[in-house]
Amino acid sequence: MLEISETGRTWLLSGPASSYAVHLTGDDVLLHLHWGPRIELADAEELAARPLPAERGFESPLDGREEYPVEGGPRFVRPALSVRTDERRGTEWTFESHETSGDTEGGELRLRFRDGGLAITLHYRMRGDVVERWVTLDNQGPETVELLRADSATWTLPDREDWRLSHLHGRWAAESRLTGAPLTYGERVIGSRRGHTGHQYLPWVALDTDATEERGEVYGCALGWSGSWRIAVAQLSDARVQITGGVGHDESGLLRLAAGESFTTPVFAGLWSDGGFGGASRAWHAYQRAYVIPDADRDRPVLFNSWEATEFDISEEQQGTLARRAAAIGVELFVVDDGWFGTRTSDRAGLGDWTPNRDRFPGGLKPLADYVHALGMQFGIWVEPEMVNPDSELYRAHPDWVQHQAGRKRTEFRNQLVLNLAREDVQEYLWGHLDALLSSAPIDYVKWDFNRSFTDAGWPGEAYPQRLWIDHVRAYYAMLDRLRAAHPGVAFESCSGGGGRIDLGVMGRTDQVWTSDNTDPLDRLAIQHGFGQIHPARVMAAWVTDSPNAMLNGRVSSLRFRFVSAMAGVLGVGGDLTQWSEEELAEAGEWVELYKEIRPVVQRGDLHRLRPPRGGLSAVQYVLGDETVVLAWLQAQSYGEPVPALRLRGLDPTASYECLETGEVHRGAVLLHHGLRVGLRGDLDAAVLRLRRI
Repeated sequence: MLEISETGRTWLLSGPASSYAVHLTGDDVLLHLHWGPRIELADAEELAARPLPAERGFESPLDGREEYPVEGGPRFVRPALSVRTDERRGTEWTFESHETSGDTEGGELRLRFRDGGLAITLHYRMRGDVVERWVTLDNQGPETVELLRADSATWTLPDREDWRLSHLHGRWAAESRLTGAPLTYGERVIGSRRGHTGHQYLPWVALDTDATEERGEVYGCALGWSGSWRIAVAQLSDARVQITGGVGHDESGLLRLAAGESFTTPVFAGLWSDGGFGGASRAWHAYQRAYVIPDADRDRPVLFNSWEATEFDISEEQQGTLARRAAAIGVELFVVDDGWFGTRTSDRAGLGDWTPNRDRFPGGLKPLADYVHALGMQFGIWVEPEMVNPDSELYRAHPDWVQHQAGRKRTEFRNQLVLNLAREDVQEYLWGHLDALLSSAPIDYVKWDFNRSFTDAGWPGEAYPQRLWIDHVRAYYAMLDRLRAAHPGVAFESCSGGGGRIDLGVMGRTDQVWTSDNTDPLDRLAIQHGFGQIHPARVMAAWVTDSPNAMLNGRVSSLRFRFVSAMAGVLGVGGDLTQWSEEELAEAGEWVELYKEIRPVVQRGDLHRLRPPRGGLSAVQYVLGDETVVLAWLQAQSYGEPVPALRLRGLDPTASYECLETGEVHRGAVLLHHGLRVGLRGDLDAAVLRLRRI
């Protein structure tokens, strides 16, 4: 809901449980008023009437209070907007007008400012209790304007003591691990200089003072951008806290806007919750399922991926053998990973040549795809369109198409270079080949990978080569949008060596994401715990692979533990099924059948983290209507101590619930306050429990 004061200078956006308010002073200074529990317009007007602090020595009364601080004038905080022309740097803006669109329940507020020829529009939209903010910069003047920094939003927190900052950190094969610490004076900056979202941090932060998993205020912010980015959390000298974030990692320059050109930043979304970290997560998940993820009400199928079974040594016959075994255990989507195209017999050649290898697939992909469909499964493939091997027909024909610096060595990672997707000729080449590929066979699914970061991000001959950092991502988005429009039946997965491209921006254009290349079921518990702080199980791909774990650690684990770990998201299988025994295949079929029964609850239900993965018993719970699913894992049992009961959440204390595994009936109040016993013991044990309200 959007409300405006009679003066037209105070604006209040409200969701079911929270409100957000800003005010324009008589001097046209835009101040932040409120972000937190739902308030009335009269409350916002009282806050607007409070005077700014008096000027004192070296301090500015604007710092820490402005809604969107710009560079210039009496401001010393990190600016959200920094621009320059040939004559001047900074912004001296004036307010022009406000506009609204849509209805008052879900409308958009636009606050328009101007600095000479540069029109600056701040956008606000309330979706549930998530506030979406972004900025449009429109050069309506005659001279070129350079954007050094153009953040999507600055978020201001209320005056509190002892703020704590939580965020997700990691690296390849160890992504999205949750960490937190007290916030101290100064700035804490996270981000990516890599050209993609990165394995090191997800673009999300949360702040609290005393919240637990289920109680207390939590403020969270998440950026929707799949390129380089930065989020800065600052505790200022007077203890006020602001969070600023957007595209790019520094102020070396983003774009030049010539006369008539404009730039719209990605959404930087904010959420307040008084339900602790669990309540914040459930609100984030509901927001993404309702407004971000395509077809979120459609459950994702169980897939098989051939990579860990075959790597590059593939053929049509061999893939057919795997497909038969996959279909027999109930798999619904069969995906051929790397190695089906060009001269791709290793990671040294073939990237860029997106036509099937005729030695391996004599009739192209269609015969295999038809065979997979005849087995009752969908068919998918792996691609990495933004990359090229020097040993490829594409690179030999167009060596200038890669990102590079004139006269300098072209750095290779994984024997590959990054195509300059900002170039229109590169875009059209990829569009032509990918469109033809998806038209050549009944392909239902594309795993889109991105296996190296930007290094030599140059563009010889381009007057402003820095723009490739922005334009590459915009072209990537446009390519996905164009392919989805032309092939509406094809689903897409975002992958970047695992979890290197996960954010709200790519989430709006893909159907699921590859969470991590690490498929060890024990390691995955912590990775999935962090991922779920912001993103829902509906997009979190997880595989069951072979034991011992060959890729990382050689850990031995039971099929039970591997399946229950992977069932916490979108279940997949990635082991070499030709080496599984008949007993293992039969057991796998039972797990797949069970997952299909609980899938609607896992993928669309409310997540409750019952116990974090810290060495002993951990568990998650999903609730959807009258159905409840509990997944529990015992990492290790020490000293023979009994495994504690799991106190469930999200149930009706006055109702009764039947456990489908045991037939026992429990009162909701007992489950909530005394818990449910799970029959786990020893090391690396796991269980699935289903409860139904009766």
